[in-house]
Amino acid sequence: MKQLIQNFKSGKLYVDEVPSPLLSDGLVLVKNKFSLISAGTEKGTVKVGKASLIGKAKQRPDLVKQVLQNIKKEGLKATINKVTTKLDSLKALGYSTSGIVSASMDTNSKYKTGDRVVCAGQDFASHSELVSVPQNLVAKIPENVTFEEASFTTLGAIALQGVRQADPKIGENICVVGLGLLGQITCQILNANGC
Repeated sequence: MKQLIQNFKSGKLYVDEVPSPLLSDGLVLVKNKFSLISAGTEKGTVKVGKASLIGKAKQRPDLVKQVLQNIKKEGLKATINKVTTKLDSLKALGYSTSGIVSASMDTNSKYKTGDRVVCAGQDFASHSELVSVPQNLVAKIPENVTFEEASFTTLGAIALQGVRQADPKIGENICVVGLGLLGQITCQILNANGC
């Protein structure tokens, strides 16, 4: 099957032929119809991947801190090996898709072959022909919703979780910093909530 891959060391993006994902207990195998490209998250991931080692460090100071902690804990040589292995890895992009169930081993027998579903999750709902997704990251698509529309579900869920965490009250004034797609969805949810 075909899948969008990024070589994190070089930053190179390409579509490659990879083995089909496996199906096991608690997973749902889905043939993708649409996968959402998240301009913010994925653009950032691609940008970091294309940067030099120092550029990667500047863009991800949180990871630099982890590396320094790891040096203290495991030593310089072990840390260099760990970082090199991580940089040599290939990364599947994407985290929000919609498609048709090909097979399912979900523990509740909720999903049947042919069901229209939306899928979420980094490293699961990727830009590929076929994905294997944990059952808790899959939901059925209502009949009146297209596959294209459904592929935005994960972004809506992220925005909704942010609103829930903020716990806004009706009539409150709320400032959303960053009006990309996620910020726009968050504003609509807040507006519907009376804010």
